[in-house]
Amino acid sequence: MSEDLRHHGDAELAPGLVDLAVNVRAGTPPAWLRAVLHEALDASAGYPDPGPARAAVARLHGRDPAEVLLTAGAAEAFTLLARALAPRRAVVVHPSFTEPEAALRAAGHPVQRLLLPGPQHRLDPAAVPADADLVVLGNPTNPTSVLHPAADLRALARPGRVLLVDEAFADTVPGEPESLAGARDVPGLVVVRSLTKTWGLAGLRVGYAFGPPGLVAAMAAQQPHWAVSTPALAALAACSSDAAQAEARRAAERTATDRAALRDALPPEVTVLGDPRSSFLLLQVPGGAAVRERLRAAGWAVRRGDTFPGLGPDHLRVAVRDPDTSRAFADALRTALTPPGGQAPEPGLRSSELVPTAEELR
Repeated sequence: MSEDLRHHGDAELAPGLVDLAVNVRAGTPPAWLRAVLHEALDASAGYPDPGPARAAVARLHGRDPAEVLLTAGAAEAFTLLARALAPRRAVVVHPSFTEPEAALRAAGHPVQRLLLPGPQHRLDPAAVPADADLVVLGNPTNPTSVLHPAADLRALARPGRVLLVDEAFADTVPGEPESLAGARDVPGLVVVRSLTKTWGLAGLRVGYAFGPPGLVAAMAAQQPHWAVSTPALAALAACSSDAAQAEARRAAERTATDRAALRDALPPEVTVLGDPRSSFLLLQVPGGAAVRERLRAAGWAVRRGDTFPGLGPDHLRVAVRDPDTSRAFADALRTALTPPGGQAPEPGLRSSELVPTAEELR
């Protein structure tokens, strides 16, 4: 294992850089949510009471409160599950967010990787080993922005297996068409969600997980008391309201429009991989490592791809921003593609020529 599984987009940031490395919606949290947080801070002399927030999240997703575990961000949910289980064969589908694998390894569990072949990075349920008793994947997947059909995820479920689906970006997709958050008929299903991306609450650490009551209780037994703060609980309740959900849907629709504008602005030497459906794109960029450094020197932070299993230095992840920012970035990228005194790469490279096959990745 050569990748730095603990490397994330925030490590790319520095004062003065335009942030395309972290997939948090720009301009958040909104003013009304800031007011909620300020009020909750004033009420923080007492110990947190998770009951109202748990009930609000359960009501939003049509769940029983016993199926809901509130967590200090999605990352805590991965750690709690890793501590609660003793899997014989844990399979993590990659490329994907690396914290679940890091949590499993930290808990002493061996991990097998299933690398989805590019350029589409699509899940084939038949490729998952039949004897895997824990399967982990994201939907939509970070960093590929690919949205897997819910039917393919359901096909992975079976008695004796825990299926962990990371839905931290699900609310960035208009209508959440492939979400399993409300699915109570899938055996062993654990769904993890977060308020980080849409609501701009990365620093607050607020998320939640759904699962069978027995498994949720086992995860809760690994969690310190009062793990979720009073401001985080207030945010959970507020963001589960009808008005907040309507705002989230509008934000997802705007993201889809802005994503199209970013794609249209990119220079032809750059390949967009997969069928992106979330708030970021995975790009194949000739000479990607050097391009990333030249972008940084020009004032732009993008996420390196080579710390994601199955990707390499020519992969860059770029957050979707407003069209003006995207066009300015595309101009900077066009310049960065040509080294000083050098010649621009040939346009029109096919994704299949740039992305390794499954056999090459093994």
